[in-house]
Amino acid sequence: MSIESNCRESTLFRAAYELNVPFSKNIYPKSSFTHCGNRRFHYLEWGDQQNQPIVLLHGLGQQSHSWDLVSLSLSDQYRVIALDARGHGDTDWPKDSDYSPQSHVRDLACLVNHLRLTDLIIVGHSMGGKTAYIYASENPNTTKGLTIVDTGPESDTEGVRRIHDFISQPDEFSSFEEFAKHVQSYTGRPLHMVKGSLRHSVHQTQTGKWTWKYDKVIRNPNFYSEDWSSCRLWKALSQITCPTLIIRGGNSDIFPDTTYQKMISSMPDATGKLVKDAGHIVQGDNPSGFLEALRPFLDSL
Repeated sequence: MSIESNCRESTLFRAAYELNVPFSKNIYPKSSFTHCGNRRFHYLEWGDQQNQPIVLLHGLGQQSHSWDLVSLSLSDQYRVIALDARGHGDTDWPKDSDYSPQSHVRDLACLVNHLRLTDLIIVGHSMGGKTAYIYASENPNTTKGLTIVDTGPESDTEGVRRIHDFISQPDEFSSFEEFAKHVQSYTGRPLHMVKGSLRHSVHQTQTGKWTWKYDKVIRNPNFYSEDWSSCRLWKALSQITCPTLIIRGGNSDIFPDTTYQKMISSMPDATGKLVKDAGHIVQGDNPSGFLEALRPFLDSL
């Protein structure tokens, strides 16, 4: 492991202490790749391979390291696998710009087959949450438990507009420091924490500029990829048979409370948890609160 990598992990452990995220020891992830068709996918693996597998799926514009604090905490008991979705992180970008829900579900199925996972637990946030619950509805025999984080068939239009406004802002900066301050103005988190997580989300181009490590086409305000209707998504949710936890950020402007309550009442085996002091990115805004909501559900499976 390089000196730079050690510095990054030290930042992670420091953040865990500062944010009261429990972890038993300094555990490092293994970075691995697999191929689905002609596309290479990257994922991080934490913990003992003999343990119960948990697959973590991130949201739009994020990547596998978005789960680092959660992965670190869970890796003492679980085999934690955090995937870089297509077009994000160190996974290849699709040449046809296909970011439809079904394409993400196929990618997850490919990872599950590659790693020969059975009875897995899936935790998905936002875009990853949609992938998770569609997969669970189509693959009941391989899904032991499901956690959907701050997403559902219907979203708050104002919150969606805010996110699209952010990702369509200038995406190239002359220095890493300038980039970090730009992101800090959006998240409100301490600068050193922003820098710690941002190192995995950006890269330096051949021109010396810094930009995001996800497909530039997604940041085009006119970009559109095939999506499922809310009716089709509600139907998928109704077909899920495994125990399901639905987590909502107390300050979320993306996931309406009405949708949250309807999902709990309409799904066969669903419970809900509200995490205070958290917006849409629940596991990033309040990781200790997120884990307090998640742990009892995992223990019950």
